[in-house]
Amino acid sequence: MHSTTRTGGRDAAAHPGPETVRLTAVRRLYGTAARTVKALDGVTASFHAGTLTAIMGPSGSGKSTLLQCAAGLDRPTDGTVVIDGTDLGSLSEHGLTLLRRERVGFVFQAFNLVSALTAEQNVALPLRLAGRAAPPGLVRAALAEVGLADRAGHRPSGLSGGEQQRVAIARALITKPAVVFADEPTGQLDYRVSRQILGMLRGLVDDHGQTMIMVTHDPVTASYADRVLFLADGRVVDEYAGTVTAELVAARMTALEAAPC
Repeated sequence: MHSTTRTGGRDAAAHPGPETVRLTAVRRLYGTAARTVKALDGVTASFHAGTLTAIMGPSGSGKSTLLQCAAGLDRPTDGTVVIDGTDLGSLSEHGLTLLRRERVGFVFQAFNLVSALTAEQNVALPLRLAGRAAPPGLVRAALAEVGLADRAGHRPSGLSGGEQQRVAIARALITKPAVVFADEPTGQLDYRVSRQILGMLRGLVDDHGQTMIMVTHDPVTASYADRVLFLADGRVVDEYAGTVTAELVAARMTALEAAPC
């Protein structure tokens, strides 16, 4: 693997916090013995507190599978995944559900808000599902953090796409998770709103020490990260850390997409 580390980047990249997520020799196979697909082929990677990592790669490179295994949504065929000191392989399905509910946040491209609930109720939902009280002050503070203090009573149909994604971010953060996984978080938003959302995510990392792992296909989105991991054929083939630029990421993606299968 060719690794490029450049100086002058964010402090988080130069001085990472403690390890929040670690994958060790993770493989994920699909299919039968006669026809096996290696979605992940021995991936080892660490993600540290207070950093934003972008995961990139050509279509079919294993990006989504890596996110699913790292978040405990799918179990690897081999290898280990550790979140916040807990080996996911040691957990039952119920244990995995509890860990995801309490220690993991998710932000998706499609927002995934409940249409019948208000913004405030959507944000409170993870707490209610966990059987915990949802203090209105806490929920409204979470909405204020994403700039929606005055939209608490609105349902998703009354919110713009950018506002819906802000609600989704507040919902992901309400349990104070160890890590937030974002899957194409600006994929349905226009350029201006996308930059606002990415600036907000960057601020959550810088100002609150949040750990984020983000799958994206967009070099500009990746440029907001402290580090970019590039996947191809289920393996980590490159890594940029420090001053990540959209131009450098785009050039590396072009080379990966042009590489022979």
